[in-house]
Amino acid sequence: MVLSHLHFDHAGGLLAAWTQGRAPELLFPNATYLVSEACWDRATHPHPRDRASFIPELPALLESSGRLEIVDGTHSQALGKAVRFHFSDGHTPGLMLAEIVGPEHLHGEDHGGVVFCADLIPGRPWVHVPITMGYDRNPELLIDEKREFLEDKLARNVHLFFTHDPGCALAQVTRDARGRFGTAHEVAQLHARTLPA
Repeated sequence: MVLSHLHFDHAGGLLAAWTQGRAPELLFPNATYLVSEACWDRATHPHPRDRASFIPELPALLESSGRLEIVDGTHSQALGKAVRFHFSDGHTPGLMLAEIVGPEHLHGEDHGGVVFCADLIPGRPWVHVPITMGYDRNPELLIDEKREFLEDKLARNVHLFFTHDPGCALAQVTRDARGRFGTAHEVAQLHARTLPA
């Protein structure tokens, strides 16, 4: 399970439903949990500004599972070359954006695929570079990171997967004559399918 970061709205689903008098319990007993090194550091040593965004018991549960992989580079041991990681610090330190590489990449070309945008670009409105959230820790840095991220995905035809857009799950990046980024070929819902070998 790739965790973009450990804020409760992205990591809370790792825990069984809360029950009065019962200790938090980690779900998915066969999963390997992937977290970036910087996200791990932030969750285990939170800043007062975002301390309430973390579930205090979660890091110890992940660590004691014996199935935690701290990711500190472009690829992980668990997923190999099939997933490439990008990192952002504007929303929270070490936000990890997982790109499932397209079949073209596996055959030597660096095009296609899908990237999980997490809270760098939560939905279509945030594709417009100047738009940020009040909760972003460093909006100016986030804007710079987002521009570079979108330029790369546009150049390589990597589609964006949105986590907080109720009307759109997946879209292709576009840029108009004025240089403003947008989306096209929007898909409201994703359905499982087999990728070509």
